[in-house]
Amino acid sequence: MFDEIDQLCVNAVRMLSCESIERAGSGHPGLPLGAAPMAYVLWRNYLNLNPGDPEWFNRDRFILSAGHGSAMLYSLLHLAGFSLTIEDLKQFRRFRSKTPGHPERGVIGGIDAATGPLGQGLGMAVGMAMAEAHLGAMYNRGDLAVADHHTFVLCGDGDLMEGVSHEAASLAGHLKLNKLIVLYDSNAVSLDGPTSCSSSDDVRRRFESYGWHYLSVAEGNDLNQIDAAIGEAMKQTDRPTIIEVRTVIGFGAPDQGTNKVHGTPLGPEGMAELRDHLHWDAADFTVPGAVYDRFRDKVSARGAKAEASWHRRVAEWETDNPALARQLKQSLACRLPETWKNELPKYTEGALEATRNASHQVIQSLSSKIPFLWGGSADLSSSDKTSIEGSGRFSAADRIGRNISFGVREFIEGTALNGIILHGGSKVFGGTFFVFSDYMRAAIRLAALQHLPVIYVFTHDSIAVGEDGPTHQPVEQLMNLRTMPNVSVIRPADANETAAAWEAALQSRTQPTVLVLSRQKLPVLQDTADLAGEGVRRGGYVLSPQKGAVPEGILIATGSEVHLAVEAQRELFREGHDVSVVSMPSFDRFDRQSPAYREAVLPSRVRRRVSVEMGATLGWEHFTGSDGICLGVNRFGASGPAADLLPAYGFTVDHVVGAYRQLVREVPDAASVGN
Repeated sequence: MFDEIDQLCVNAVRMLSCESIERAGSGHPGLPLGAAPMAYVLWRNYLNLNPGDPEWFNRDRFILSAGHGSAMLYSLLHLAGFSLTIEDLKQFRRFRSKTPGHPERGVIGGIDAATGPLGQGLGMAVGMAMAEAHLGAMYNRGDLAVADHHTFVLCGDGDLMEGVSHEAASLAGHLKLNKLIVLYDSNAVSLDGPTSCSSSDDVRRRFESYGWHYLSVAEGNDLNQIDAAIGEAMKQTDRPTIIEVRTVIGFGAPDQGTNKVHGTPLGPEGMAELRDHLHWDAADFTVPGAVYDRFRDKVSARGAKAEASWHRRVAEWETDNPALARQLKQSLACRLPETWKNELPKYTEGALEATRNASHQVIQSLSSKIPFLWGGSADLSSSDKTSIEGSGRFSAADRIGRNISFGVREFIEGTALNGIILHGGSKVFGGTFFVFSDYMRAAIRLAALQHLPVIYVFTHDSIAVGEDGPTHQPVEQLMNLRTMPNVSVIRPADANETAAAWEAALQSRTQPTVLVLSRQKLPVLQDTADLAGEGVRRGGYVLSPQKGAVPEGILIATGSEVHLAVEAQRELFREGHDVSVVSMPSFDRFDRQSPAYREAVLPSRVRRRVSVEMGATLGWEHFTGSDGICLGVNRFGASGPAADLLPAYGFTVDHVVGAYRQLVREVPDAASVGN
């Protein structure tokens, strides 16, 4: 089945990869040299993708979870005809090149996910496979399959050491994601030396216990063995497959089989020895024409043919299913149905509602209008209120179910959410307790880096959690996530702000949104029914203005503390102090507003400012200024009823009023410094 041209193709991948690394002066030649045969067989015979249309919806997804081997992926993309030239390969790892050190989604077509933090590629692939299964159940009709493709992962020993790989494998096996196929580059070497230094796992028994199909290829250079294994994996109907391919890291290089070849260029002598070993006599960055021809005939031509066939099927499907076709086009274009906001709940002043409960009510409204909205929780849906009522649980038996049970696995939840969005065709959310967002923080970071509009529903947002104690009371998490680039964090003050927060989150197309919600009931505040929509969208607004033209001072708060600030405002007015109350649900959104708007909300001449928030205060000085006072929590919480904790930590009207009185003594008011 394979001939000398195929071996030439494998070696072309190896040489282009190592030449790119050598020219850059850094990179990882070990993986490309060892894994090129399995990657080539996959691309030659199985992977359906079209270089002429890199974003074709029904393409197979290929995730290089071991992202340090990016030079190999770039070589494959170039040879297959994607928009990546030899000159681009020569710019490997250069600033602003198309070939960064680890794969980055959006830089060039053909990169299905940003990878490099080991294990996350496998987790995102699980999400992609979930999305394919879910959308197939939604849209496929008989023989007319709209979503019908595979998700392939190439991972290494390091990927399988990471804890998220265990979570991912367990969930994928439970869900019987049969169209997920993992090629495991098993070379028994990691960066510091043999994997036996730190691991003695039996990979076969591990994955079979998760419900996977396990296959083994004893010789990683044998193209026929690799082909037979992938072919068998493609036939699986009720479980995912891992193919352990025994390889030699850095095959053909002087230090092959050792950690010395993992992440260091081979150098001139090493490159010369590699050329001799592979019988490669072409000049640097020169590829024989026969290699290009083979890739064109076997990869790009097959992909173009597969896409053309798919479009013919879809045209017939659209004729028979016009409503579904409109829905799918909407979802793929990230457009929401015209009526999606029509039934968002409005709440009456004075009503008591935990913002997690308000969020649940909003989810019901949105899910009735947005059929491609789905999501789940880390075994907490009954507490973080993330279930979609009237819909089933996404499972091996019910692919159309819209409630995802991630189990107590926050990290895979985060990576799977990323994979679902990367796949396309869905709006998705995921929930857990706010303090456990730390477990998925690395996945949130990759969502932000990849501009993925994932929605996170984090509840139990402060020390007001009470009796569960400091292990469950978030303190630093709020400010921590605010520091992450391209993440929008919204902590609503009441039910109306919660509805507005969901509205803002669903309209995001290029960044994830974190909704930080209370467990305890909060009063619906005056005027939020009218003001919250625009106020939350802008990130901050004057909720309760001063009586006069200019406030003497400003109380700024978020979440459950806004009603405390309003009560303090009333007390201060009785004492003769005319202050305004600003609700600041989202720092990042407020900072994006015009200087004129920000000045209207926080007049610069008003220096008496008090911030009130049950979290770390570092960062609040951005809004309070050097003269202001930041009331917060800069130590861990404690176990006890919230009624006891809040006064002990200073969250009372008297404490807020006392802080402002201190400013009156120390800081001149606006009138004294002129207009």
